[in-house]
Amino acid sequence: MATVELRFSALPEHVRTARLVAAAVARRAGVDEAVLDEVRLAVGEACSRAVGLHASNAIAAPVRVLLIEDEKKFSIEVGDGVPGGAGAEGTGLEAAESGDAEGEDEMGLAVISGLVDDVEVTAGENGGVIRMSWPTAPAAVVP
Repeated sequence: MATVELRFSALPEHVRTARLVAAAVARRAGVDEAVLDEVRLAVGEACSRAVGLHASNAIAAPVRVLLIEDEKKFSIEVGDGVPGGAGAEGTGLEAAESGDAEGEDEMGLAVISGLVDDVEVTAGENGGVIRMSWPTAPAAVVP
């Protein structure tokens, strides 16, 4: 299992870099080319959400992105440093999926849940985490 860890200052201009790195690692991991745009968009939404949460809660800690390459799937975890996830009830996908989404936070979660089949949002005392994963194709053997 290979893992790439990316930490960046909670500034909007760094979200593009996170998207590019995520797409490059996803491609190397074997994620289907047709899905790479969804990976980029989902990572962009998750990172933008984390940057917004950091700004609105005056959190100086960096945004954390883990890119995890497994045998059969590629996962991305985007973590913010907001204790309790800015209201644990507001971070669940239930609100985003039911159409009761209010504000940019819930809208971002709705977009992510529309792009990614396997997504989980959690909140804890160390901050919130959005976990997303995509299947990978086995590496082609070159003769």
